[in-house]
Amino acid sequence: MSIIRTAGIVALTAFGAAGVLPAGNANAAAAPSSAPCAASARACVDLSTQQAWLMRDGTVSYGPVPVATGKASAPTAPGTFHVFWKDLHHRSSLFDNAPMPYSVFFNGGDAFHQDSVRVRSNGCVHLTRQAAQTFYNTLHVGDMVQVVP
Repeated sequence: MSIIRTAGIVALTAFGAAGVLPAGNANAAAAPSSAPCAASARACVDLSTQQAWLMRDGTVSYGPVPVATGKASAPTAPGTFHVFWKDLHHRSSLFDNAPMPYSVFFNGGDAFHQDSVRVRSNGCVHLTRQAAQTFYNTLHVGDMVQVVP
């Protein structure tokens, strides 16, 4: 398993080869709330409440923050995944070169990234700019991401 770092892009080749590469407080800091994910998760997404958290050793370190996940025709899959690629200035190869700043990919083409938290995605997890920056700067290749229904 090798890590590739170049021009703002980080990839973990063992994970990347298998996939296709593509209400809370938006200004949240550490909060005493609990997240619905396993203690081993570094990032947690709750599809039913459209919220996300960052975790450290089973404790919330950031969040909850509002998110917009996949629309009915392109849902965000629940499950346990690992970050395999980060790209600060990513542009979608599937959706007309759409900007996806602060992308943190964890399931094929699904990523955390900055976009409207009022518009459902094509499977990604939309975050506000501040939250996207925090997720990008906190998560590392190999970190566990859990998405719960």
